Amino acid sequence: MASNAEQMYTFRRYEEGAKGPRSWREQIFHAGRSHQCPTYVHRTPPCQSNCPAGEDIRGWLQIARGLQRPDPEQDWQALAFTRLSEANPFPAIMGRVCPAPCQQGCNRRVVDDHIAINAIEHTIGDYAREHGLSLGQPGPDSGQHVAIIGGGPAGLAAAYQLRKRGHRCTIFEAQAELGGMMRYGIPGYRVPRQVLDTEIERILALGVEVRCSTRVGSDISLEQLDNDYAAVIWALGTHEGRPLPVEGWDDTPNCLTGVEFLRAFNEGRLAAVSDRILVIGGGDTSVDVASVARRLGYSADLPDEDNPEHAVLGYTAHDAASIAARGGAEVTLTSLFPREQMTASEHEIEDALREGVDLRDGVMPIAIIHDDDGRAKALRFAQCQIDKGQPQPIDGTEFTIEADLIIAAIGQKGNLQGVEELDNGHGFIDAGKNYQVPGRPGHFVAGDIIRPHLLTTAVGQAASAVHSLDAYLRHGEPARLPKINVHHFNLLEELRHAEREPEPYDSASTRGTDTAAFAVHNYEDRGHAEVIRHDRLYLGYFKPGQRAVRERREIDEEQVIGDFNERLQPLPAEQAQGEAKRCMSCGLCFECDNCVAYCPQSAVKRFPKAQRSVGRYVFTDYSSCVGCHICRDVCPTGFIEMGLGE
Repeated sequence: MASNAEQMYTFRRYEEGAKGPRSWREQIFHAGRSHQCPTYVHRTPPCQSNCPAGEDIRGWLQIARGLQRPDPEQDWQALAFTRLSEANPFPAIMGRVCPAPCQQGCNRRVVDDHIAINAIEHTIGDYAREHGLSLGQPGPDSGQHVAIIGGGPAGLAAAYQLRKRGHRCTIFEAQAELGGMMRYGIPGYRVPRQVLDTEIERILALGVEVRCSTRVGSDISLEQLDNDYAAVIWALGTHEGRPLPVEGWDDTPNCLTGVEFLRAFNEGRLAAVSDRILVIGGGDTSVDVASVARRLGYSADLPDEDNPEHAVLGYTAHDAASIAARGGAEVTLTSLFPREQMTASEHEIEDALREGVDLRDGVMPIAIIHDDDGRAKALRFAQCQIDKGQPQPIDGTEFTIEADLIIAAIGQKGNLQGVEELDNGHGFIDAGKNYQVPGRPGHFVAGDIIRPHLLTTAVGQAASAVHSLDAYLRHGEPARLPKINVHHFNLLEELRHAEREPEPYDSASTRGTDTAAFAVHNYEDRGHAEVIRHDRLYLGYFKPGQRAVRERREIDEEQVIGDFNERLQPLPAEQAQGEAKRCMSCGLCFECDNCVAYCPQSAVKRFPKAQRSVGRYVFTDYSSCVGCHICRDVCPTGFIEMGLGE
């Protein structure tokens, strides 16, 4: 028997004792009426939930396609940049080097192929740089001053987010210039330095104080930070490479890490390499090392004291002008994993192979073979298999690769000298759920110093850390982050922007609000909790087509020596717009008119133009709706949900 509380409900989905669902006809139709009518539900698209920076990807793609139009005197790229940069102030950089996890989650892949999100971002970022677009104005001064330790992607992104909230900030950077791994870890043919400098200057223009060549722990103490600043963000990055775990590595002069090698190259100290280069890795850093070595080339003119390891370790610097003739160095890249499981971007691997790098995959290093002078002359390997995450050599498969210089690019860690109390024992700093350093109120952390990952991950973590830090400064407690932590579509903000926000609340009208102008009707925002899957979309609406592909210079092994020009070119504006139109706008109306055209009762209607905004294009006249759910079935974006009235 039903309880008294159950008897009070005016509607229950099942009768007492029911064990299965009724047919949909029974659920929907009751003579000429229905208890299920459409409501409009916003959900987060998987591209955004997959983006570590949390960009409003669907939002700036809608601008690119023309769904949201800029002011008459403004190009679409300018408005798209404004929306994009709310989350990520480095679109020109990320559009070049981000491996685009957003594209891996794109629902369009079920129809044909993902949207070229990264390519469109590249186009927008280059437009912003070429037209001198700014990041706007800082927020009203809060009176608070925050120290940022590290001037790489996480530290710079944190400075941007802090200034937008009105907090003053000072960046302490140990290197001579800002940029972190964007400057010292990625070669210029992937991130041109003029692009990097422009995107950094945009952030500094907001009023960011910078102290370069200043190391916390020696030049300034942790106690000084606590005394002089209201809060601290640790964004140190990971600028120390991990040694190869084989006996004798640390004492062998021509065995180096990828981080050391790339820093020497990017600082201009390294101008040539040895004849035979061996790189151990499998990720993007190892591919960068191998590709740089092929570009530098081998020179017999280098005296012994100018061996590459001397330039890398800072004992000397190469005089590039004195190196007359260069030959192609023999560069071998090895990986524990088979090629299809390597973490490096596939197109970067393809470029490296085309440029003359030899790849040996599925092998593990076993021992260094030394010459009489204690230098490495070869490295012994064995084929391997991965067992519970650990490589195991396969008996009888050993072989040797000779080398003049061996470079390990197998991982990185931070340098926490002077602030050892923050070290978790592995060269990193622990982070709580709100990016606060455990046990240290007012100290927050972001970027690779938590765990090495993508540049865009560092940008997203910085925004989250600032969100928590801002709440800490204003309320004394860090903020709780939402389940889906991205820059969400906000209908009320769109209505305000269009000057169509609801009227002030009328306390006299507390019943029958279906026509009240102070309320937003038949709309629900689930974006903070739900990601929309492809099975909620009407995929039959979308016609299969070809994805736009950026022009990529293909350099062969004969041409690569000395070629440090950029390989990747942006999409032309018109092509970027056409590609944006392939976006399925998952989880939000894109004004296709399907629901209006197919409603048999003419119950679904367009808002008058004077009342429309993005996400507010149609409404339902519930006095005419019979709950047939046709509008839901033909909605391409999954924006319509049957359930109002339950």
